[in-house]
Amino acid sequence: MLPPFIIEQIRQREEQQRARRHEQPRLELPLEIQKPGRHPSPAAPAEAPSEEEAEDRGVTILDLG
Repeated sequence: MLPPFIIEQIRQREEQQRARRHEQPRLELPLEIQKPGRHPSPAAPAEAPSEEEAEDRGVTILDLG
């Protein structure tokens, strides 16, 4: 069991971190996210990606700070 003053310090530090997270600006990207278990509409036929599209797939990393 930790002494009460250490528990209080941890609680205060967590509250400060939470407050800082709410103050920071947040970038929201307009992404279309498909929910799991949902299938594409039957009106849109599934097409295999072209060779060029298959090569362009990957991960983009944005360093905002």
